[in-house]
Formats: sequence, structure tokens, C-alpha cells
Amino acid sequence: MMKEPHRPTLDVIIPTYRPGPKTARLFSRLARQTYPIGKVIVINTEEPYWDESLASCYPGLEVHHIKKEAFDHGGTRHMAVGFSDAELFLCMTDDAVPADPYLVERLVEGFAKRGPKGERPAMVYARQLAGKDCPLSERYARRFNYPGEGCVKTAADIPRLGIKTYFGSNVCCAYDRQIYEAQGGFIRHTIFNEDMIYAGNAVQAGYAVVYQAKARVFHSHNYGNMQQFCRNFDLAVSQADHPEIFSGLPSEGEGIRLVGRTAAYLAKSGHPLQIPELVVKSGFKYMGYRMGKAYRHLPDWLVRWCTAAPGYWEKGKK
Repeated sequence: MMKEPHRPTLDVIIPTYRPGPKTARLFSRLARQTYPIGKVIVINTEEPYWDESLASCYPGLEVHHIKKEAFDHGGTRHMAVGFSDAELFLCMTDDAVPADPYLVERLVEGFAKRGPKGERPAMVYARQLAGKDCPLSERYARRFNYPGEGCVKTAADIPRLGIKTYFGSNVCCAYDRQIYEAQGGFIRHTIFNEDMIYAGNAVQAGYAVVYQAKARVFHSHNYGNMQQFCRNFDLAVSQADHPEIFSGLPSEGEGIRLVGRTAAYLAKSGHPLQIPELVVKSGFKYMGYRMGKAYRHLPDWLVRWCTAAPGYWEKGKK
């Protein structure tokens, strides 16, 4: 008899805050995955907001509660990894819902891929699909950032892809535990973007980042103008804080290209009246990004007004 190929063990890590119906659907669909999951490890912010009924959606949830001031995008996830001894771990957000029972299986398959020089994947991230309530422009943005064809990205792609070489999202992303530990794990204190910071370090160390388009989750937001402003401010702060990763790889060009293509799509699809709203929202994004890149030159009160993560600054960042 032929020996069955080794199936790496895998745990799932999910930070939660005020979990709701999407989190319940997430747990229920994880319970129906074709690939065996060892543990689902939940790091919940503020115990009073935890809904005990969620345990019925996925029997055996391992839940750890923390205070809001203790949460950190990188540090909290790194803490969760310490509760796992699996060979692979899958990071998800509490509002990402698997599109089918094959999500985990497809992500694991991504680790068999290699770069042009044999680079091993440090991480494999999923395709994000827009929800039914998502505006048309956001639907197009999802297709722009998460196309139907997957890829393997390595250092050789930096001249062609620029900053998108490091693109990967902890909305749904699986990691090789051995490489993760060799790389020192997620940064322990960051405002945002811990996934791309990790990806940048991994690519520079000779590993690959895999986009697995066949692994799909529903995840989208209907952000208002100020929410987009604050989100892009924080994104730019993370880039300004890590020039060793992002220096020389500006994001503006990619953003401008997305706006132009979205406007063309709206016009061709018979929705030209949505273009002014797209332009205004894109302006808020750009203003937030530019101010975030220059945050060290801004007064404290203005930084706190611009950010979506005031707790980060209260920890003595600035």
C-alpha cells in the first residue's frame, strides 16, 4: 500500500471584539471544513462583550480574554500563536466568512507551491469576496486587489509589483510555523499592517508569499469618508515606522490606478453618477495617507484626531 502524504496540522487564530452574527457564521463554517482543524483559538477583547452562545457554533473553542488596552495587531496574534503547537496556523478576522468547505484545504495546498528559485511560502492568503451589501465601487476594488488568478510572489517581483509584492492580509492568511519562528514572528507593537510587515521581512529573507485565489472568504466593509481617512492614516503610519520594508515602494501609484479603473468600470456599467462619490472618497483616502506618512511633524492632538486606533498612541508611541 502507498503511504498517504503527510497532512500538516493546523490551528486557527481569531481575535474578536464585540463578535456578532458574522462571527457565528465564521465558526459554523469552520466546523464544516474538509481539512481537519486542530484548535480554534480565540483572543477576545473585553470579556463582557463575549457571547457564550458562540461556543455552540464550534464546539471546543479555546477562548482567552484580554483588556482593550492590551490589544495589539501584531502582539496579540503573536500571543495566540503561543497557544498553538500546530505546523501551520491560520489567522482570520472575526468578520471573515468562509465561502465554502474547502477554504482551509485550498490554503494548505498553497504551501506546496514554490517561487522561481525554489522559494518556500512563508504565508498563503485567501481571496476576499465582497458581501451582498457592498457598494459597486467596493466590489470592483475587491476584484482589483483579489483577482481570480493566484500567484507566487518573491523578491524577483519587486521591480514589477512594487509594494504589492508584500501584500497579504490577516483577514484570512495561513502561516508556516517553522518559518514564522525563524523570522521572529509578528512585530509585537504596531498600529496596523502586521501582515505586510511580516511579508516584507519574509520576502527579503528569501521566502515567498502565495496568493491562493481558490481559497475564498466573504469580507468587505462599507466605510464612510472619515473612516477611510482614519484607516489610511494608520496604514501610512505603519509604513512610515518601517522604512526598512516600505522605503522606495510608494503606494500612491497603485491607488491612483485603482481609482482610474474603478471610474472606468462605473461608467461602462451604467453607473456614472457614482463617480463623484468615488472621487470624494478617494480624496479622503489620499489625505489620510499623506498625513499619516508625515505624522511625526503633526501635533499630538491632530494625530489623535486622525487615527482609528487611539489606544496605540496612549501606549507612548509618539
